[in-house]
Amino acid sequence: MHGRLKVKTTEEQAEAKRLEREKKLCHYVTATKAIFEKRKLEQLDKEALELTSQILGANPDFATLWNFRREIFLHLEKETPEEMQALYKAELSFLESCLRINPKSYGTWHHRCWVMEHIPEPDWARELELCNKFLESDERNFHCWDYRRIVVQQSQVPPQDELAFSDNLITRNFSNYSSWHYRSRLLPQLYPDPHQQGRITEEVLLKELELVQNAFFTDPNDQSAWFYHRWLLGRADPEPTIRCLYVNREDASLAVAFSHPVAVAPASHDLIVFGDESPLVVRWRTPDGRNKPSLMWLCDLPSTALNDHWPQHTFRVLWEEGQSQKECVLFKGHKDCWSQDSVTEEQVFRCELSVEKSTVLQSELESCKELQALEPENKWCLLTIILLMRALDPLVYERETLSYFETLKAADPMRSAYLDDLRSKFLIENSLFKMEYAESRVVDLSQRGLTILCHLEHLLVVTHMNLSDNLLRCLPPSLAMMRCLEVLEADENRIETLEGLPPLPRLEELSLCNNRIRRPSDLRALASFPKLAHLNLQGNPLCQIPGVQSELATLLPNVATILT
Repeated sequence: MHGRLKVKTTEEQAEAKRLEREKKLCHYVTATKAIFEKRKLEQLDKEALELTSQILGANPDFATLWNFRREIFLHLEKETPEEMQALYKAELSFLESCLRINPKSYGTWHHRCWVMEHIPEPDWARELELCNKFLESDERNFHCWDYRRIVVQQSQVPPQDELAFSDNLITRNFSNYSSWHYRSRLLPQLYPDPHQQGRITEEVLLKELELVQNAFFTDPNDQSAWFYHRWLLGRADPEPTIRCLYVNREDASLAVAFSHPVAVAPASHDLIVFGDESPLVVRWRTPDGRNKPSLMWLCDLPSTALNDHWPQHTFRVLWEEGQSQKECVLFKGHKDCWSQDSVTEEQVFRCELSVEKSTVLQSELESCKELQALEPENKWCLLTIILLMRALDPLVYERETLSYFETLKAADPMRSAYLDDLRSKFLIENSLFKMEYAESRVVDLSQRGLTILCHLEHLLVVTHMNLSDNLLRCLPPSLAMMRCLEVLEADENRIETLEGLPPLPRLEELSLCNNRIRRPSDLRALASFPKLAHLNLQGNPLCQIPGVQSELATLLPNVATILT
């Protein structure tokens, strides 16, 4: 204990303690052996309960013994209900003593839950009092919080009462992550937003923003309130829906892009294709060939689905599970067609803000900037500033956001890789906004310092992409979702291999100058690219290998031009 002088022990005292420990250990080992012997012989009796009590009373985290006790109780259930009630009440009392030894014992809380499910006459009101008592001593005991949610459900405590309980704990101590998290579960029940499932009404949201702002101004270095604030700024997770439908006449193929990864069986009846209102028999596959839950699914159209003499064909895809559908028209003389959601109109990356909410968020942004001036290295404040600017207007605040990312990386170097990936994600989202405004099939992501590629399902119809002068270490398998890509520039990156990259069906030109490709075998994936004609590898280490040109020509016989 702090402030107390350390009392030196004599050799006799040390020897006495050693003997006492040995005695306890001997008893512990002997009792444990006896317990396992009784379990082996299936002696499920009260003596076994007593033996396990001796061990669990000293070590409540011995999970096997809790399992054994449950076996014993199930065996004893042939007793009368009154006798079982008494046995289970004694067990609850014993469990309470174990929780005083270790209030965060997984096994003890789990066993208490099991006992309450089996006791003939459960007293849930007493259990609620017990939870309150343990949360009084440690309001952040998440084991107790988990158990309390079960108790509340069983005793049918109104959500309003639980919200008041959360208010009380937060008022006493803002540093209570469990209580903040509990609010995020209660508020959508009490004040559901009719337009966004799992979110809360704007009136309540604005009050919560004020409450949480008081919390992080009181203790800026505590992460609990910052995490809750991030939940408040978040959006509802909408149901999966079809984002884009693309049809290509040349190879008679169809692609469907979803908002979330979905599972589709090859001959699925959940995802149905109609050609001129007649259902078509197709087999579904993913771009990477793995056929696991994916953002995109492909199929080949039957030969009868396309007729060059008809003025037009209408294709419709119906996804019954998500009650979503999309339609596009392929006109005579056109090689492809598509129907794609607007990332702006559908609020894919951000919510539309009311005047009142925008005003509150703007005020919060200014307050956080003031706090950051006082706490310049507070990483939670810096990250919240970035998220507030994203919520207000990602394009207007783009340059300022990038500046704050640099400040945040300096303040939190241990998470620099995560921050680089988050920065890359935001920049790609901004590029999608700009590309949509320009109505272009060309996307320029060069010189952005990108470390990852994401949201590629939104680039299904892009034909040209420039990824030059970034920090990419690989081209991800998800690149195969870019079914229309014809030209890809990825110069001046850190790419070492193309291993695992699925075929890009329309890619004709690929430039990989000044990367880190060392062996021709690192390019083996390109052999399956059906239309690749031009490949530029200048400035890569493999260019120094004698005879590399002929080796590449053998590896990639269909590529007409290979520059080394």
